[in-house]
Amino acid sequence: MTETVAQAVPATKAELGPVRGKDRIEVLDILRGIAILGIFFMNIPFMAGPIAAVFGDVRGMGWSGADQATWTFIHTTLDGTQRGLLEFLFGAGLMVTAAKAMEPDGPVAVADLYIRRNLWLLAFGLFDIFGLLWVGDILHTYALCALALFPFRKLRPRWLIALGLSFALLNIVGSGFAYAERSQLLETAQVAKAKPEKARSAEENKALTDLQKLEREIAGQDAETKKMAAEETKARSGSMLDYAKFMWGSWLFLLSQGDQFFWVLEGFATMLLGIALWKLGFIQGRRSAREYLVTMLVAYALGMGARYFAAAEQLAFSPQPQIGWFFHEPARLAVSLGHVAAINLMVKAAAGRSFLAPLKAAGQMAFTLYFLEQIIGIWIMFSPIGLHLPGAQGWAHLALQAGVVIAILLILANVWMRYFVSGPFEWLWRSLAYNRRQPFRRIPPAAAKPLPG
Repeated sequence: MTETVAQAVPATKAELGPVRGKDRIEVLDILRGIAILGIFFMNIPFMAGPIAAVFGDVRGMGWSGADQATWTFIHTTLDGTQRGLLEFLFGAGLMVTAAKAMEPDGPVAVADLYIRRNLWLLAFGLFDIFGLLWVGDILHTYALCALALFPFRKLRPRWLIALGLSFALLNIVGSGFAYAERSQLLETAQVAKAKPEKARSAEENKALTDLQKLEREIAGQDAETKKMAAEETKARSGSMLDYAKFMWGSWLFLLSQGDQFFWVLEGFATMLLGIALWKLGFIQGRRSAREYLVTMLVAYALGMGARYFAAAEQLAFSPQPQIGWFFHEPARLAVSLGHVAAINLMVKAAAGRSFLAPLKAAGQMAFTLYFLEQIIGIWIMFSPIGLHLPGAQGWAHLALQAGVVIAILLILANVWMRYFVSGPFEWLWRSLAYNRRQPFRRIPPAAAKPLPG
């Protein structure tokens, strides 16, 4: 969502301003629009609840044939990849913002603007968490990543790619340890089951206890999951304050578990890949149609193939260690890259460009749409003071509701951008970042003042 550029000015002075009109890169707006709207498919289950069903036994959300097909499709094609697109775009956005700073004597004003912009983004993210009650906020995470990203803008693509893939490598190594630990647990428990109780060692008894606890967790029947579900049901049925306390507590719980640390690592690494994609001319549409086609086919085949396999393993609801653990981050990156290639390939054709054109408006006011998704999902649809729709509606039903909301937001974005320069939250963010009021309403050509002379 970063879209600021240093415009051409005399060498003695740098004037900074948002990119508007013909200076915007069409495909970046389209990618941003797809990502910010598509992410609602992944967010609405958290908003509806039960949250335990999203992290644990997915059957708790509803498990009809349509639910199974919907969950598998979203898990294979969308989950994590819309976030991946936004992270790629954040890295690419740095290169747009820092264009002037790439010169040897680039102005300090660029870095100053970049840092100030992301400090305000951090503030918006905290508002999203504590004001709008969104547990899954990404703004504060991206702001923390972006604050450390600026010094990496001059690295060559090969180094950016190597560093960017480091988190995926960390995921593979961590999965290796988890796989070995789970295998050892099952092996020890199997040996213990074959022995009389009195002949078992303390280690074998512990393995049996741990395995039984794991099986209850997979089935959503462990005491901790039941306790969390009961607290969530009570909070969603109580007052707005009860609801808010539950949402705040959920975010703080995730923070205490170290999730924030890994979110920052993931975001930062993927943003580095976004910088590399920009430098290679890939994300902004400068490669050939053939390159995009080959990349799309290979990335989708490897990424979606691995994710479908991982989904099948998960849906076995077994304590057996899963090969899919190793693929989690590499496959997410592959499918995200496939999306970038697919959209760029479509934009190269007139028919594809026309089909995707409405998404440009969504990309131009993505910041506002992101907040509107929270307002609609958390406050209007599922809060005690809103429609208070029931949870556990089923994956298919929630996806349908998300689709309706997305369609409404897409129409709203296109109508809004006909009359205004940017969305209201974009306007506020830019005005704060530049320390001056930014243009808001579009000025009709007839009303524009003629240039002097």
